[in-house]
Amino acid sequence: MKQNDLGRDRVFSLVLRLAIPTMVAQLVNVLYSIVDRMYIGNIPEVGELALAGAGVCGPIVTLLSSFASLVGLGGAPLLTIRLGEQNQKGARQVLANCFLLLLILSGVLTALFLLFRRPLLMWFGASQATFPYADTYLTIYTMGTFFALMAAGLNQFIICQGYPAIGMATVVIGAALNIVLDPLFIFTFHMGVAGAALATVLSQVASCGFVLRFLMGRYAPVRITFGNYSFRLIRRILAFGFSPFIIIATDSLLLIVLNTMLQRYGGPDQGDKLVTCATIVQSYMLLITMPMAGMTGGTQPILSYNYGAKQTGRIRQGERCILLMCLVFTGLMFLVSQFLPHLFVAIFTRVPDTMELSVWGIRVFTLAVIPLGFQYTFVDGLTAMGITRVSVSLSLFRKTTFLVCTLLLPRLLGAAYAFYAEPAADLLGAVVSTTVFLLVFPRLIKKRDAMPDGQALYS
Repeated sequence: MKQNDLGRDRVFSLVLRLAIPTMVAQLVNVLYSIVDRMYIGNIPEVGELALAGAGVCGPIVTLLSSFASLVGLGGAPLLTIRLGEQNQKGARQVLANCFLLLLILSGVLTALFLLFRRPLLMWFGASQATFPYADTYLTIYTMGTFFALMAAGLNQFIICQGYPAIGMATVVIGAALNIVLDPLFIFTFHMGVAGAALATVLSQVASCGFVLRFLMGRYAPVRITFGNYSFRLIRRILAFGFSPFIIIATDSLLLIVLNTMLQRYGGPDQGDKLVTCATIVQSYMLLITMPMAGMTGGTQPILSYNYGAKQTGRIRQGERCILLMCLVFTGLMFLVSQFLPHLFVAIFTRVPDTMELSVWGIRVFTLAVIPLGFQYTFVDGLTAMGITRVSVSLSLFRKTTFLVCTLLLPRLLGAAYAFYAEPAADLLGAVVSTTVFLLVFPRLIKKRDAMPDGQALYS
C-alpha cells in the first residue's frame, strides 16, 4: 500500500516501481483472451471453428475496451497534473467526471453492440460456419460491458495516484478467476464457447468490485465523489484520451480488415484456416504490445506529475529510462518470437498445417518489433504531457500504413502476405515518431520552463 512520491523519488527506481507492476498486470490481462482461446481451440471436434469464431470477436472486444482507455487514459494524466500542481479539488473533479462518463458509455455501448451484433460479426470476418460460435461469445461478453469498462477505466486512477501494485492486483484477481472458471464452464459443465465468455464476465465483475472498493475507501488520496460535473472538463478528458483510444480502436478495426481480407482472398478452402492462424498470431502479439503499453502507460504519471510540477529535468530522465526498458523488452521478445514460436502455437492447436502457418505468421509479424518500442515510448510520452494532436497524428500514420499494406498485399501477392503489413507499419511508424518527437519535445520543455510558477496547465 506504499504510495510512490512522483516528484521526489529517484527517477530510475520510480520508473521500475511503476512500470513493472503495470507491465505484469497487462501481461496477466492477456491471459483473459489467451486462456479463453486456448481452451476453445481444444474443444473436441469443433475446436478449430470455435477458435476462428472467438477470433472474430477479439477485435470487437478490444473495440469495447478502447472506450475504457478513452476515459481512463484521458483522465489519469489530467488528474496527475492537478496533483503536481497541488490542486486536490481539481483532481477530485477529474475523477468524478470520469466516473460519470464510464457509467454513460457502458449503458450506451451495451445497447448498441447487442442490437447490431449480427451485422458487426459478419462485417468483421465471420463465415456461416463460425458465426454461431462468434454470436454466442459476443452476446454474453457484451452483457458484462459495465464491469469491463469500470474495471479497466477506473484502474488507471489507482495507478496514477502512485499505487501500481494495487492496479496490478486488480487485473490478477480477474485473470486468476478466469483461469479457474474457464475449464470448469467449458468442459465440466459442457458450456463450450458460452462458458468461456461467462468465465470472462464473472472475472471482470470481481475486478470491478475490487477497484470500486479501493477508490471509494480510505486508502485512495483522491476518491470517487459525485457532483461538480463540467462539460468543459469532459471535453478536455476526451481530448486527452483520444490518442490511446484511437490506437486501441483502430487496432480493432485493422484486425477486422485483416480477417476480412484473409477470408476474401483465402477463399472457401483457406479462409477460415487463415483467420484461425491470424487469431493465434494476434494472441501472441498481445504478449508484446500489452506489457509494453503497461510500461509506457504505467509510467505516464511520472511525466504528467513532473510536467505539472515544472520539474522538466525529471521528465527528460524519465523518458530515457522508459525507452531503455521498452528496447530491452522488445529485444528479448524478438528473439523469443524468431526461435520459440512453436511453443506458443502448440497450446492452441495440434493440426500440423495450422501450426506451421501460425509459426510463420508470428515470425513475420514480429520482424520490426524492436522499433515498435520507440513508437510506444514517444507517443505515450507526448500524451502524458497533453500534446494529443501530435500523438494522435503519429498513431494514425502507423495505422494508415498498416491499412494500406493490408489492402494491397493480398491483392498483389496472395492472402498470406497480409501478415507483412504489421512489420511495415511498425518500422515506418517508429521512424516518423522518433523524428517528430526529437523536433517537438525540446520545444515543449523549453516552453514549460518559461511559464510563470503557479500557472495552471489545461485549465
